[in-house]
Amino acid sequence: MTALPRLPRIPVAPQLSGLPVSLDDQPTPRRIGLIALSTDMTTEVDYARMLSPRGIAVHATRIPFANPVAPATLAAMAPDITQAAQLILPDETLDAVVYSCTSASVVIGDAAVRTAISAGKPAARAITPISAGLAALRAMRARRISLLTPYVPETTVPMADLFAAEGFALVRVTCMGLSDDRAMARIDAQTLVQQARAATAKGSDALFIACTALRAAAWIDRLEEAAGVPVVSANLATAWAVLRACGDTGAAAPGALMRTP
Repeated sequence: MTALPRLPRIPVAPQLSGLPVSLDDQPTPRRIGLIALSTDMTTEVDYARMLSPRGIAVHATRIPFANPVAPATLAAMAPDITQAAQLILPDETLDAVVYSCTSASVVIGDAAVRTAISAGKPAARAITPISAGLAALRAMRARRISLLTPYVPETTVPMADLFAAEGFALVRVTCMGLSDDRAMARIDAQTLVQQARAATAKGSDALFIACTALRAAAWIDRLEEAAGVPVVSANLATAWAVLRACGDTGAAAPGALMRTP
């Protein structure tokens, strides 16, 4: 192949345009921040499916986390939450900031997590899977709850205690015994449907499925059919809370929760 001859290099000075430049207030009408664990494979995918088509931009940052999913490793994230929030579009406004870890929100303390988010982004609504999950269950008037987690018992017990302390009657608590959130993200649809069916006790008003690593939000219609009651998963709950914080009362996904104002 014959090489083309090189053209002579002629210096070209940039010309400053004299045309006016107008700016929108911001590139998208609504936007949120997402603090995802360094190992999270699921939340961004779920939000791309549920929030982005509704005109809500998701700006994510990562927070250090090292498996196993246990109280000590979860608590170790606490000092990094505020800085993570500050890194998301500094000096720009956000409608909300989501910290996407259910179990850490329990271990650190839900109020403490939301306070840490607000310290980094004072004007944004601070959302966690626990605060969103509690609000979702109350919005659906669910009082008798079955709880399903992918965790080991020592990580599940504090979560069950929190639901009880918040006034919910726990009818059944089931955990799958996993300690690595990367494995939790790989749980397939058939397994989760079977787990949901078995975990839902008779007389339950709803099933809450913990853990933002689980792909439960993608299969919520199948899970509700198997459980026979409304199902609230962690990522479904935070997406619902984000939509409502942004003034969107529509249904961005199947399921009873998304039909709830």
